[in-house]
Amino acid sequence: MSASRRSGTTDELGPDEPERDGGPEGPGGSDLLAALLDGMDAALCAFDADGVLTHWNREAERILGWTAAEAVGRHGLAGWAVRSADAEEVEGRLMSAMQAPGRQVNEFALLTKDGGRVLVRTQSAAVRGPDGKPAGVYCAFSEVHAQIDLERSIALSEALFEDASWGVVLVDADLRPAVVNAHAARALGTGRTSVLGRPLGELLAQGVEELEAALTHVLAEGAPPAPAEIWVSVRTPEGHLRRCWRSGFLRLASPLTEEPVPLGVGWLFQDVTEAKQIEQEASLLRFRAQQLHRAARAAAECEDPRDAATVHLDFALAGFADHALVDRVVGGSLNDSDGVQVVAVRLVRVAATPTGAPGPSLLTGAAGLPVRYGEGHPALQCVERVGSVRASIGAAPPEQAREWARARQWPQDAVHALCAVLRSRGRTLGVVTFLRGAGRSQFERSDSIYAEDVAVRIAAALDLAAEAGEKQ
Repeated sequence: MSASRRSGTTDELGPDEPERDGGPEGPGGSDLLAALLDGMDAALCAFDADGVLTHWNREAERILGWTAAEAVGRHGLAGWAVRSADAEEVEGRLMSAMQAPGRQVNEFALLTKDGGRVLVRTQSAAVRGPDGKPAGVYCAFSEVHAQIDLERSIALSEALFEDASWGVVLVDADLRPAVVNAHAARALGTGRTSVLGRPLGELLAQGVEELEAALTHVLAEGAPPAPAEIWVSVRTPEGHLRRCWRSGFLRLASPLTEEPVPLGVGWLFQDVTEAKQIEQEASLLRFRAQQLHRAARAAAECEDPRDAATVHLDFALAGFADHALVDRVVGGSLNDSDGVQVVAVRLVRVAATPTGAPGPSLLTGAAGLPVRYGEGHPALQCVERVGSVRASIGAAPPEQAREWARARQWPQDAVHALCAVLRSRGRTLGVVTFLRGAGRSQFERSDSIYAEDVAVRIAAALDLAAEAGEKQ
């Protein structure tokens, strides 16, 4: 038989020798043992105490290609089943099982008959003789490619859901989170278990439609060719947090069916908000610098300096604000050398964007009547402080916002304001006010810097206009 030395190889028990304890009784015992060994799914081999191969079953023959007749009786594995350079280490690890308790597990490469290499995992243990002393070693081995692939898949899954530095969410076919890693849970502002099964709309205030559209597309068509950048607003106890997530998507299907059955979508994302904000700020700065340059070139073509002032105003409005007002100080100097106010502030409107319709800014204030600003008005504060002033009604009800704008002599749709002082040659000439409507963000500090740059140019034009008027 193919499984042992009793099947045509040497060292068979002699006719006068008794069977070893525990061995099969009768003349058919060796055949039964060989049949049992050959019927097993695992490859089996055995060595005696001297390292001579005594057993080799059919599964071992299938994996390596060596028949039992070619294998049994060889001393060790060197030069045929193991590279000579590796043989000492491999055989030492196998034979060490004779002196060790329990099973010993090892992994190494064996050689096939056709010269290939097979990575196997072995379990070896000592074989005891009638006296209880080690008489040899048996070894069971199997190819481990599939096992290693499975273990790698499990290890990858565990790493993604425990240690990954990006968010991983498995979304089911109903577009609800089924598994969430720790990073994603933190990004969503919730716990890993509390997020499961909840609609995405409960987690995100904005960006839900775009995200769900992407997930639906992946379920129907498969993964997109490139990552997508999705802006969302995450619901947190402190309010809505605006984030940009660079997202990749994978359609998940069951590997256990012939026809792919969709299980959901694997959604992987990384927070790129800071990088996108830096990119947007740089782009905004470039645009504003270009606008200032274009305004200077256009203003240079104006014969009337007042027209040059409105040109600067119109170029500044693009992408920056919805309305703009220019008020000029009348009544002489506002402050003495010590900064003490000596003249009450009076402002006369000299230019404004048209109300209710788009178009270039218009020169106004021919009558020279002061604007009736109430005490504490942002424009008055701007002139008095000689610095920018920001004001906002925030997310107030529409009627309250309209009343806020009316009280300040601004267009009724204004909800955010930025006032920048107009100064030229050490004198305060007035104030320019930029206004934004509902749905737009409040003015930031970077906006104040841009408004001050525009104010310098408008002030210079108004100063030239005043000089021209005095000469006339």
